[in-house]
Amino acid sequence: MTKTQLCRSVLYIPGSKERALEKARALAVDAIIFDLEDAVAPTEKETARATLAAQLAAADYGHRTRIVRINALNTPWGRDDAQAVAAMQCDAVLLPKTESRADVEALTALIPGKPVWCMMETPSSIFRALEIAGTPAVEGLVLGTNDLAKDIGCATGGDRIALMTALQTCLLAARAAGIVCVDGVYNAFKDDDGLTAECEQGRALGMDGKTLIHPAQIDIANRIFAPSDSQIDLANRQIEAFESAEARGEGVAVVDGSIVENLHVETARAVLAKAEAINERVAS
Repeated sequence: MTKTQLCRSVLYIPGSKERALEKARALAVDAIIFDLEDAVAPTEKETARATLAAQLAAADYGHRTRIVRINALNTPWGRDDAQAVAAMQCDAVLLPKTESRADVEALTALIPGKPVWCMMETPSSIFRALEIAGTPAVEGLVLGTNDLAKDIGCATGGDRIALMTALQTCLLAARAAGIVCVDGVYNAFKDDDGLTAECEQGRALGMDGKTLIHPAQIDIANRIFAPSDSQIDLANRQIEAFESAEARGEGVAVVDGSIVENLHVETARAVLAKAEAINERVAS
């Protein structure tokens, strides 16, 4: 994962809804998951696949990362989805119910050269998160918190304490592999306060962004997963103070009463890189 890669807002769009696919080109979202799985009825699977292929071939989605979620390979539609998506104009393929390195390798054999993102939505996927994240071609993990909560038998709302082990395990695996990790969806799309709280929690944990189910959620996710003015100011002051300390032959600096070392400077530079990437996107 590059420091400037933006995944603050990752919106699910049904691959069968042509109007929604068209509208998505104008949304201020960092990435789109074009869904051929849960959002498409079994009777519409083949039509959705053709509709999405045509849309991606004809439409310009600009800066938005285009990710296609296929059906699992052990379903009647999975292999046909994978073979179709190999030729689609997309940036990555999202594999549902990923539970092992072998699952990823079965997909990559069908889509040579395409990056893979993995849905982490079963207990088995969490226990094998490091194995999955480290598999060649994998560039992102996406938490499927609804399915995970169903399998565990726990609640999804509130402080999400019942899901915390899964969230942090996936984050650690993603960071060990140097890839993206995106938080699960917030189901109540009209509850701005609840979404804000969950985004703030995800940001505090270290998530790169939030998967979303409705365009109304985009602005909140973009705002919360972007560096704040105070964070940018602190990052600039930390870098300046540390560079001044180095020029004096010292290995640490002090900013606002706190020690600043190499590791803090590395974090500060990442904050500024993300802010710069956002500014460039807004200006384009």
